[in-house]
Amino acid sequence: MLEITTKVYRRRLSQVVSGGDLEAAPSKAVFLQNLCDELRFDPQKASEVHEDIYRQKLQQCVADGNLSKEDVAALLRLRVLLCIPQQTVDTAHADICGRLFQKVVDEAISAGIDGYDSEMKAKVQKAAQGLRLTKEAAMAITSKAVRSVFVNYVKRARTAESRTESARELKKMIFFNNIVVTQLLADIKGESPDVSPEPSKEEPKQDEEDEWDSLETWRKTKPSKELEDKLGAEAQSEITLKDDLSLRDRTDLYRTYLLYCISGETTGLPFGTQIVTKKDNREYLRLGQLGGILGLTSKEVVDVHRSLAEQAFRQQAQVILADGQLSKARIEQLNELQKQVGLPSESAQKVIKSITSTRISGAIEAAVSQGKMTIGQIRELREANVDLDNIIAKEVRENLFKKTIDEIFSSGTGDFNEEEVYERFPADLGIDVSKAKKIVLDLAKERLSNSLVQAVALLRQRNLSGVVSSLNNLLACDKAVPAEPLSWSVPEEVSDLFSLYLKNNPSEEKIARLQYLLGINDSTALSLKQSVKAGAFTLGVEEEEFIF
Repeated sequence: MLEITTKVYRRRLSQVVSGGDLEAAPSKAVFLQNLCDELRFDPQKASEVHEDIYRQKLQQCVADGNLSKEDVAALLRLRVLLCIPQQTVDTAHADICGRLFQKVVDEAISAGIDGYDSEMKAKVQKAAQGLRLTKEAAMAITSKAVRSVFVNYVKRARTAESRTESARELKKMIFFNNIVVTQLLADIKGESPDVSPEPSKEEPKQDEEDEWDSLETWRKTKPSKELEDKLGAEAQSEITLKDDLSLRDRTDLYRTYLLYCISGETTGLPFGTQIVTKKDNREYLRLGQLGGILGLTSKEVVDVHRSLAEQAFRQQAQVILADGQLSKARIEQLNELQKQVGLPSESAQKVIKSITSTRISGAIEAAVSQGKMTIGQIRELREANVDLDNIIAKEVRENLFKKTIDEIFSSGTGDFNEEEVYERFPADLGIDVSKAKKIVLDLAKERLSNSLVQAVALLRQRNLSGVVSSLNNLLACDKAVPAEPLSWSVPEEVSDLFSLYLKNNPSEEKIARLQYLLGINDSTALSLKQSVKAGAFTLGVEEEEFIF
């Protein structure tokens, strides 16, 4: 049923157009709507019929590959009569004219460097102007075709057996861009290829580039005015591989050609040796053109040159600074090397600093692991701006903190400085404060009861100074982790421990805290104090020792 109605609508439409009724109507849209109502035909289907009629007419007009003024006028009249939207018209032109233009572009590209002659130029110009595509549509078609060829060159460059072979494929792509693509775009736009494109908005300011003008390889990519005049037309950089390849891939390709520019073409000889057979500084100019094809900004290009210069500087600087020590003579050597590779002073200093830091980092970590370095020495290094967090592993720094706290709990002084332990030490070592506190608490709990056991053992060995030190360690642990009174099965030994500690003239604060920890009541403590003060306190073991 729809097919029959469509045929009827087409026939009636032909009648009203040829008879002039539609053209004479004050409102074409109303006239067409009334026609649809009369035939009970869907207006949406009617619009599809109108588009189909327009496309048929357009195909007839471009059968000879050209749209004359008369063709354009006829198409415009048809569009107005049938109320065809501009978007539908543009789509039809892009589709039908685009296919014809695509064939011409493919033929021009296939002709290659040798085949893009005056006849091909005329054919491209005729298609670009005669098919009346918008500039955007023509460029989109051309860009897709050109980028496809670029990608094929890149694939061959990546699979090449050597860097020289890879560079040769990239060079072919550069020549193809210079000779075919640049001229192709000029013919499409109706411009002379001598016209330089407008500067890209993405390009960095000139003063940013000037900072790196000391890089010889970068400077060579920018031709002088005299050389520009000799070279003639500037290569196009409007069609690029920016959206086809990742930045990493594009910079790798650029780097490959840069190394080729530096080393030149090499030929293999027996026994694995190679000789340079050809070296041409004009390759640097082609390198600049390659950067345009790859869609690299000036900053991205400079980064590749800088990276390579830093690599060359680093390799030779590592030999000069083999032991990590700087001297006046070595500084002069490094300054001369810096000038040779054209590396800015700031970048050279970063490389030198990283080398010396790496050389001493092994020695520092070894000293920490072997217990030959203290937190005080670590603090001095940090104040000297040594990057300890990267030089010394976190685990090693935490072990040094644990070792230092263990020394505090076994120093025999009874001192525990919370500010130093919980603030300064973690800051010096670059460790988390909460982690530091956990280490302290775990050690204090472990050492607390052990200190009492050790004090009793030393008492039985009649090591009186050792007893006092152990009791002080007990007090230091108690400061870190306030403890409950400790229990011991022999009360006499507890009294002897307290009395011996009193003989050492400690502070009242320490006496009171030790009394609490040993579980001695006030009356017993007073009696023991009076006994020690009167000189009446003696150890039974002393008499046995004397008799012995």
